[in-house]
Amino acid sequence: MENDYEEDCEPSPELLRLVEQETREMKPHQEDIELINLGEKGEEKKVKIGTTMTKETRERLYALLREFRDIFAWSYQDMPALDPDIVQHKLPLKPESPPIKQKLRRMRPEVSLKIKEEIEKQFNAGFLAILLLLFSFSGLF
Repeated sequence: MENDYEEDCEPSPELLRLVEQETREMKPHQEDIELINLGEKGEEKKVKIGTTMTKETRERLYALLREFRDIFAWSYQDMPALDPDIVQHKLPLKPESPPIKQKLRRMRPEVSLKIKEEIEKQFNAGFLAILLLLFSFSGLF
């Protein structure tokens, strides 16, 4: 009787479909891209555009981007009038509570260097103030 039960234990196609759907990893849409430079001679102002559009559409998009390239912020210095109320983040800390010291997290040297370069760019542009102090204690500087 036990052998009969085991033979009938085949999962239904609907159950198999549901299990497969649950285990399927959701990935963002990936499209081949083309890197184009909108800058003049010697200056780099690169943007990425998709390659699945028609040649005519791509040429029109390229012309539009070149025409309005001066409205893009190519560096942090290009955004001096950015209102801090829009993008300013604060951590609501209680003054009577001391900060908790966490274990130092090591990163690969090349990742650590890229983080340091980005923080320096943002600090020099006036985007960061206190955050630099926090990172200096974590061993990045």
